[in-house]
Amino acid sequence: MTASSIRQRLKLAYLVSHPIQYQAPLLRRISQEPDIDLTVFFGSDYSVRGYKDEGFGVEVKWDIPLLEGYRSEFLPQLRDSTAASIASPLNYGIASRLRGKNSGGKFDVLWVHGYSTVNALHGLLAAKALSIPTLIRSDSTLTDRPRSLPKRMVKEAFFAGLRHLVSGALSTGNRNTAYWQHHFGADFPVFHMPYAVDNHYFATQSAQAASTRDALQEELNLDSARPVILFASKLQTRKLCIDLLNAYAQLSPDGTTEPHPYLIIVGDGEERAALEARAAELGWDSIRFLGFRNQSELPHFFDLCSVFVLPARHEPWGLIVNEAMAASRAVIVSDDVGCQEDLVEDGVNGGVYPVGKVNELEEKLRSVLATPERAAEMGRRGFERIQHYSFDEDIRGLHLALAALTGKARN
Repeated sequence: MTASSIRQRLKLAYLVSHPIQYQAPLLRRISQEPDIDLTVFFGSDYSVRGYKDEGFGVEVKWDIPLLEGYRSEFLPQLRDSTAASIASPLNYGIASRLRGKNSGGKFDVLWVHGYSTVNALHGLLAAKALSIPTLIRSDSTLTDRPRSLPKRMVKEAFFAGLRHLVSGALSTGNRNTAYWQHHFGADFPVFHMPYAVDNHYFATQSAQAASTRDALQEELNLDSARPVILFASKLQTRKLCIDLLNAYAQLSPDGTTEPHPYLIIVGDGEERAALEARAAELGWDSIRFLGFRNQSELPHFFDLCSVFVLPARHEPWGLIVNEAMAASRAVIVSDDVGCQEDLVEDGVNGGVYPVGKVNELEEKLRSVLATPERAAEMGRRGFERIQHYSFDEDIRGLHLALAALTGKARN
């Protein structure tokens, strides 16, 4: 590539708190675009060093490359910790980077992940001062936790000011679009850039895992003739794994005999002890707690299961649902899981039930698992649907946003 062609590429800066395992594949994909010159600016490297995840409650070091395949820089720090918060990490130097004195000229667009941290606001203010258009992206929805009237008033005042710093939003899904339009107005520029995972990776890895399924079943002492219900997430209160456990108990034909399906719980966190105690009360051998498993291990469990369940409350999106669908698995989610409107159609590729309603969750489990063929067909339909929530769609939405903000169409 010649120097002149490099100068013609649109310079995009991305400001984010730390390397995020879900984002790394997308950033690599964006960097392959011939007309986008991406530089990622991180506030902290704690996710690369390894850290204790507050949700999982265990030491985490991701087993996928977080920094390969795209240009990045860690900003100089004033403050850092082992978790992202409003005032941490706290950095300086974003304005000088946006000017681009050492990188071939000023950036054309700044994209910021989130909007409520000191770092994010610092970046937006710096871009405003430099007349650089800005994009924000988050998974926020209007169905988030209830707030008091004073807090709602403060939030509306905050958004009134934020509106002057933001040129457009990148929408992760239907509920997120409604969020931006509620706070910024129906005429505010919103571009569809859906929350997506590397569909190809999870599809191929899950398919390859079939060759070792027998060994995993033997390791876990599972009868291959019995279906598997899978939960894989943080064992936090709001994830409501307890609802799944109680709904599973109701699958017992008489309240004493263990249900025909197995229940496998992958994850760790504050609720694990309570969940294990509840499982011990039932006294069945059909429930497995497998603890935290890294991302590269998940395809083996998707391959093993007949249906994946996320019963969470206040779940902004739930990318684990994307992964399960890419692995051609039926999914059941509560109606408080943000991706539900976009990804899960009740009775088509899985089930949707009112959050917290254990009896309704039990009914969905019975429906999806009525026959092996029904669960498999739902998985196939889910795989077809998830193809429309892909990195290709993300790239298309990002190009539309960049063209609208800069007046520079894609080559």
